[in-house]
Amino acid sequence: MYKKIISVSSIVVITILGILFFYDTSSIDKKLLADTFVVDAVYHDNNGYVEISFSDTSQKTNSVVLEILGMENSFQKTFEGSNFVDRIPFQSAPKYGWKVHPVTLIIDHQEFGKIGIKTEIHFLYDPIPPTIYSEL
Repeated sequence: MYKKIISVSSIVVITILGILFFYDTSSIDKKLLADTFVVDAVYHDNNGYVEISFSDTSQKTNSVVLEILGMENSFQKTFEGSNFVDRIPFQSAPKYGWKVHPVTLIIDHQEFGKIGIKTEIHFLYDPIPPTIYSEL
């Protein structure tokens, strides 16, 4: 009986240690990032521009590199600090939808290191599309 208890408890301990060993502790907490970084990209069709806003509630962002992909002329701009709003001219909405022009941000953060954020442009009264966070 005593040997059986030791065997079972050994298996349980080894299993727990194995789970802890294979658990990825370097993974980022997406909820924490979503609470820290507020990003939006709104197309104002009456005025012909996209307004992109970024805010870091922790105020620990050193710089942000903004890029809009899929444009005829590549758009990339670097901002210093934890907040910005920028307007980029767009004469009309794309024929195949806003998914062809994803908005990406590379954030240099004092606490999190380099973080990547990807979102989509949307019309003013449409719901905000999902935001994707990644460690770089």
